[in-house]
Amino acid sequence: MATLDFKGKALVQNYHLTVKYHELVPKKDKSLTDKVRLDDNLIIHGDNLKVLKALLPTYAGKVKCIYIDAPYNTGGEGWAYNDNVNSPMMQEWLGKAVDRDDLTRHDKWLCMMLPRLKLLWELLRDDGVIFISIDDNEQHRLRMLLDEVFGEENFISVIVVQSNKRGQTYKEIAKTHEYILVYSRSPDTELLEFEKEGDALPYKDSKGAYDLWELRNRNPKFGRHNRPNLYYPIYVAPNKKDENENSLVSLTQSSEFSIKVLPKNSEGEDGCWRWGKEKVGSSELDGTTPVVVGCQRRDGAWNIYQRSRKSTTKPKSLWTETDVISEQGTMVLGELGLADKFEHPKPVELIKRCVQISTEPDDIILDPFGGSGTTAHAVLALNKEDGGNRKFFLVECESYANEITAERVRRVIKGVRGASDENLKKGLGGTFSYFELGKAIELESILDGKNLPSYHELARYVFYTATGEEFDERKVNEKRQFVGESKTHEVFLFYKPDIDYLKKTALTLGRAEELGKSKGKRRLIFAPTKYLGQEQLDALRMDFAQLPFEIYKLAR
Repeated sequence: MATLDFKGKALVQNYHLTVKYHELVPKKDKSLTDKVRLDDNLIIHGDNLKVLKALLPTYAGKVKCIYIDAPYNTGGEGWAYNDNVNSPMMQEWLGKAVDRDDLTRHDKWLCMMLPRLKLLWELLRDDGVIFISIDDNEQHRLRMLLDEVFGEENFISVIVVQSNKRGQTYKEIAKTHEYILVYSRSPDTELLEFEKEGDALPYKDSKGAYDLWELRNRNPKFGRHNRPNLYYPIYVAPNKKDENENSLVSLTQSSEFSIKVLPKNSEGEDGCWRWGKEKVGSSELDGTTPVVVGCQRRDGAWNIYQRSRKSTTKPKSLWTETDVISEQGTMVLGELGLADKFEHPKPVELIKRCVQISTEPDDIILDPFGGSGTTAHAVLALNKEDGGNRKFFLVECESYANEITAERVRRVIKGVRGASDENLKKGLGGTFSYFELGKAIELESILDGKNLPSYHELARYVFYTATGEEFDERKVNEKRQFVGESKTHEVFLFYKPDIDYLKKTALTLGRAEELGKSKGKRRLIFAPTKYLGQEQLDALRMDFAQLPFEIYKLAR
């Protein structure tokens, strides 16, 4: 596989591994919920690279859909490279806005995207899908980067979106489109389908509604010459009328007293059927509602149809509908009273389509470049439509995370008087918890007692690092020192954010016995020190990990 090389790539290739875990600090006054919690809809303010790393202990392998609207790197967006990589070249890049004259702007953009894509890969479920909006400035480079991170075998499609019907007329060719790159985490991932619009199933019989799909393959590329097994006669019984539709007649297995029909392609030459002879012969040909039927045309010839009850259709790679053009995003933001506060918001329907074809009603959708909050709006709107309970996680690093991103979601949930959409006028309902990125969790700080993490933050960190499994904060029992249970271990943490406690606390025989009987699994104990020998630990079926010097890693 061809790979993309760029300045700084070697320095950021594994940078995501060195990013420290950080606390996520709940902000009750900015949330819209009775209880701020990490299993709610989330809006998180902070550097998205650090936030994604902070989400790993709880949500690694749990996110079903990721939508990204990262900077397109046009040279006029004013974004700056802010990853503090230990390199003189990249230190020189820090905090400087990237403009059109920057000869390294493509390198900086790729260095920014690579570690984030690697963390997003870890957060995505095995059957998860990632959608990335982009335009011509970086589309070709991003495609190669995604091939490298997600695997070219996991490429699904490039969706062309008509974002501007007039086009950017100042260019030599009026540009009317942008792209959405679609990748999965596994080649076995299957997208869902859209419901057909209009009268998708115009006919009815005793089994319900249906449509008629012609059984012959009209494409001249396929026919008797290269699909001989699909070229065979089908016999219709002209006197055997369908009880539900008189223009339709049943097929027959016998050639006697019947009419032979052979497939012809669009050029009138020998073609082929879409189904094999065995499948046609076994498709409920008898009875009042046969699956395959014949219909005579005005010229006397016969067409063979499949009676289809499918009301959905595959997503197309070209989206030209009015509700996905860019100005729709601005119009909706205007109805919310926020149009003058954010430029170029994405249309709700655009993101809703991505969510529709990639998620079930209880899935998680992550947007690491939260912007104006369109993704949250789309998720809440879809939940309102189908009764789903999807969750959104939005991450926004800019200062407007509360005033724009979260404020839009508040208004969408509560309702907006005067909105043209009735659901939006009444409010879409829901809750969200607002968090801010806190300080780094550095176990070395236990040695000097500075910036000690909270019990729950350290519990999440040590549990995930030790087991690689999902951390469930609801299982924590700080009084019992219990953190959680993995497939192989019960995990305990003797810790308080108090230097005197840490100096005096050790795993003793008494403390070990106070933990009570185990459920049959070994126990993993984190504590500042221990007064037990290895034989005693083995007898108690315990593994010990010392704070802060060791993070115990089980086989993963």
